[in-house]
Amino acid sequence: MQRRVVAFYQDEEQHWVARLDCGHGQHVRHDPPWTLREWVTTEEGRAARLGSLMECKRCDEEEK
Repeated sequence: MQRRVVAFYQDEEQHWVARLDCGHGQHVRHDPPWTLREWVTTEEGRAARLGSLMECKRCDEEEK
């Protein structure tokens, strides 16, 4: 299910997590070469993604 990004925070391991409008969090790691998300490494990059849509895996699981 698609949800809007409302904020970002770092978890206990200092990995970035997107806070979604449903209240769930989704990790947004920059982990080359498997996942390229250079935008997550800067404040400007994260700010540009506020309001964008992401798939919420937890909402998908709750619908089943």
